[in-house]
Amino acid sequence: MTAEGFLEGRRLQLARGVLLQCIMGGYPAARFYGSDDGDLALIAEPTQIHRLPWSDEPRALAICDADELTGESSSLSTRGQLKAVIARYAARGLAPVVATELEFFVFAPNSDPTQPFRPPVGLDGRREEGQSAFSVSSNNGLRPFFNEVYKCMAALGLPRDTFMHEMGVSQFEINLLHGDPLLLADQTFLFKHLLKEVALKHGLSVVCMAKPLAHTPGSSMHIHQSIVEIGSGKNVFSDEQGQPTAMFRHFIAGQQAGMADFTALFAPNVNSYQRLCHPYASPNNACWSHDNRAAGLRIPASSPVARRVENRLPGADANPYLAIAASLAAGLHGIEHELEPTEAIQGEFEVPDNLSLPCTLHAALERLKRSQLARELFGQEFIEGYIASKTMELTSFFDEITPWERRVLAAQA
Repeated sequence: MTAEGFLEGRRLQLARGVLLQCIMGGYPAARFYGSDDGDLALIAEPTQIHRLPWSDEPRALAICDADELTGESSSLSTRGQLKAVIARYAARGLAPVVATELEFFVFAPNSDPTQPFRPPVGLDGRREEGQSAFSVSSNNGLRPFFNEVYKCMAALGLPRDTFMHEMGVSQFEINLLHGDPLLLADQTFLFKHLLKEVALKHGLSVVCMAKPLAHTPGSSMHIHQSIVEIGSGKNVFSDEQGQPTAMFRHFIAGQQAGMADFTALFAPNVNSYQRLCHPYASPNNACWSHDNRAAGLRIPASSPVARRVENRLPGADANPYLAIAASLAAGLHGIEHELEPTEAIQGEFEVPDNLSLPCTLHAALERLKRSQLARELFGQEFIEGYIASKTMELTSFFDEITPWERRVLAAQA
């Protein structure tokens, strides 16, 4: 839209079906978004209108809510779904607080998708080979790129906590500062967009796939969650003596109750399960533990005021609005029904059958189809539309034969 049109308040409208567009560009049957495929209104969030600092031509981006023309939020909008979950907490006098940890890879351009990704050539003329995990000098070869990333983050008002080289080859992680869930979802979305745009300027490719390289750790989007009282700001996961509260237990139990049903929301792509089936500290289970990275739900070591629950299931490819909404909705379900968690698991452990999670997109979608809890928390229209769109993507994947199949199976009798 032109700046003049935007400033005049001209309404931008969008067909409902666009919210269910699959990643290949197609759409499920019209019955999943209303047979008329009527319009939604895109309503800009006033605090999320940003001049894009990486653009040579003056451009701005506005994060919008997708609302029905009658004024209510569209049930197909993931941002709207997150706002509804936050409102349910507020009705109980509570406010969730979250932080996201986003991992990503920086690669050289990859014009041939049949070839593996490769690290870029750094300023030292060499490609990284994997010895730089957590090194203080690990990204020196990419310093111009990261310098612009930092400047653009500052220009967009994206506060960063820590930035580090992760375990993978040319893999990095940023920890965004904790705060309001909607704000953190907006910031996570903006940061991913920023990364890709700045990378293109520097002749690089940023990849947020869950598992872009074989034999290498995948990329996660861990979600740290706590709850405070509105007004006092007191963390309700700790009592006056600094001990865990019943609400803390109920929240964990709700997370456990929803993780298998919501796996397709946390791990939305075929590639997501490459990460989960080769864990590398990416657990595909609903166990919980104190400071054990093998558990899907980890309680990081912290002071009582910072007591929180880390959901380690979502990948970097997850929709931040939907992943945060699903995680918080599960926790609230536990609080509302006063559910009790399993015993905490420490050290080496075997995952009980009742705490294992789907390990393929097909299995995750089948679990979501059967989930009454998902329909209660997100509505029939959203869940059925989401499944329809993801089923199209899965079908498209099965329409192709992979190099592994040709290499290994062609010679079989």
